[in-house]
Amino acid sequence: MIPVEKEKLKIAFYWAASCGGCEVAVLDVNEKILDVVAAADIVFWPVAIDIKYKDVEAMPDKSIDACFFNGAIRTEENEKMANLLRQKSKILVAFGSCACDGCVKGLANLWDKETIFERAYSETPSTQNPEYVTPKTRLKVKEGELELPEFYDTVKTLPQTVDVDYTISGCPPPIPEILNMFMAIISGNLPPKGSSFLPNKSVCDECPREKKDKQLSEIKRIYELEDDLESCFLDQCVICMGPATRAGCDAQCPKVNVPCTGCGGPGPRVIDQGAAAIGALASIATNPDVVKEIVDPVGTFYKYSLAHSILRRKVKK
Repeated sequence: MIPVEKEKLKIAFYWAASCGGCEVAVLDVNEKILDVVAAADIVFWPVAIDIKYKDVEAMPDKSIDACFFNGAIRTEENEKMANLLRQKSKILVAFGSCACDGCVKGLANLWDKETIFERAYSETPSTQNPEYVTPKTRLKVKEGELELPEFYDTVKTLPQTVDVDYTISGCPPPIPEILNMFMAIISGNLPPKGSSFLPNKSVCDECPREKKDKQLSEIKRIYELEDDLESCFLDQCVICMGPATRAGCDAQCPKVNVPCTGCGGPGPRVIDQGAAAIGALASIATNPDVVKEIVDPVGTFYKYSLAHSILRRKVKK
């Protein structure tokens, strides 16, 4: 009797408001990508396949077995595609820090749309725009009507927009964990819904640097430090986000003498990454004024997670 070949999975990738590094990371699993394509057909991947949105709209609901959505929700188009791919996918994964936490784009929530447009289209030294022409959602020309998606006032994460089954943060996610994620989906050996594909521990748990009795009497920036290459950065008075950041990266940055900046997003049981980091610093500070030495508090503690935090954005008056 001839065995019936198992039907291949159907997977999709989408790139919203992000830099594109997550798209490259997918290919950085190197030859292991052959194991993925042996078990799954890629039915939607705009960066690599000539396919249109209308083709996705024509797909039956839940016909995509797993969709890996990277990028934050910055525009009307991003939100529309998030809803469409949620409708068409059995499993939706927030892939990378932009989708999970807003990432660097989330820092735009310190301003509003009007202020951002003024800066981008008027104030920059290289811009010549005396009539202050800005993007419009609709513009009629003799050939017809041109359309652009609405630019939203606030950057949102994918989980703030649609129901998400799993997350894998990182900027981009660590390559070994991407591969583990693919294998879990292909095998069907999935964790409970809502889980992260990254380990349930912090970067400090993976960091080989020696932890001593931390006493934070001042704040040093990395260029002001003659790193001893062995001690915890916090012992050397340099801010490191490791205590508040989810592991999975194998502490790659501290291992090459760079403090963790938090791209893995909030650690396990951490609701607000920035608040957790600030709390960690406060617990070892011997100088009550040490916080005043931090040059860029929001950029330091919420570089990757402002949109996901309890702060979300700057209040507009």
